[in-house]
Amino acid sequence: MQSLNTKIEQISNDLYLITLTPLIRGFDNFISVWLHKGKKTFIIDVGPSVTSADLITALRGLKVDHLDYIFLTHIHLDHAGGIGEISSCYPKTPIICHQAGIDHLVDPNLLIEGTIKALGDTGRAYGLIQPVLKDQLMDAGQFVSDGIVPVITPGHSQHHVSYLTEEYLFVGEAAGVCFPLASGTGDFMRPATPPRFFLDITIKSIDDLIARKPKKICFSHFGIKDDSVKMLKAHKDQLLLWEKLISEQMKRSREEDFLNTCMDVLLKSDPRMAGFSCLDESVQERERTFIYNSIKGFHGYLKTVSNNS
Repeated sequence: MQSLNTKIEQISNDLYLITLTPLIRGFDNFISVWLHKGKKTFIIDVGPSVTSADLITALRGLKVDHLDYIFLTHIHLDHAGGIGEISSCYPKTPIICHQAGIDHLVDPNLLIEGTIKALGDTGRAYGLIQPVLKDQLMDAGQFVSDGIVPVITPGHSQHHVSYLTEEYLFVGEAAGVCFPLASGTGDFMRPATPPRFFLDITIKSIDDLIARKPKKICFSHFGIKDDSVKMLKAHKDQLLLWEKLISEQMKRSREEDFLNTCMDVLLKSDPRMAGFSCLDESVQERERTFIYNSIKGFHGYLKTVSNNS
């Protein structure tokens, strides 16, 4: 039986979008797990631990009694928090993630502390991550199998990995956040650049993905688009626009006004966030929290660059 907090959408013959909804205001249609059912059956990310039971129910409803692989784009709790529960249900399934994330999944205490420090109540609401047996974990940099290519894409986090197949690019948050507006008038796109953020490294990751000429792009937040290269280039342009606008505000704004001033300028000047006013109030609240965090990431990076110049 499918949970009322879970939505399953069949995208194609081999791809399903499973939407998980934690009990957090504004988090409808935001957290997803991608299920690929083809010659190999695998999932991309597992969502937070508070929705693990919903994901397990969804997989059973889709008659997934075996997973060949569990791929993690990164170990933030909204993507990997449920890995303890999911790995217990599929104890023979290898879990592929960035090498730097392995020790944190075996002993997640620092990961939990860092999440709560960065996100406060939202981090707490994701729930605690349960440890994983080290023998079940595999370094994405060493994975080669079945036409699935891990692409190391630091930027959103230092331990970020995208996964490329012949048809799909599972991009996690390497290309930010992009979701359709309810009005049907386009998409809302924003960077996901929390501290510690390095723009040059992020741009290099995006360029690496563009060079591979992927077909369809699957965002963790949220949905699928046909033209991967177009979307990746749009996100790169957006990052460079944010660099320009935030740099200008670092010269003009008082420290106590900086975050709010940047928020106002970005919402006014970034065409890819023009639909912000059309978002539901609860979604605006969610997005403001993440945008503030992304501004902080840019601020830290630009400050470092300025000090080193």
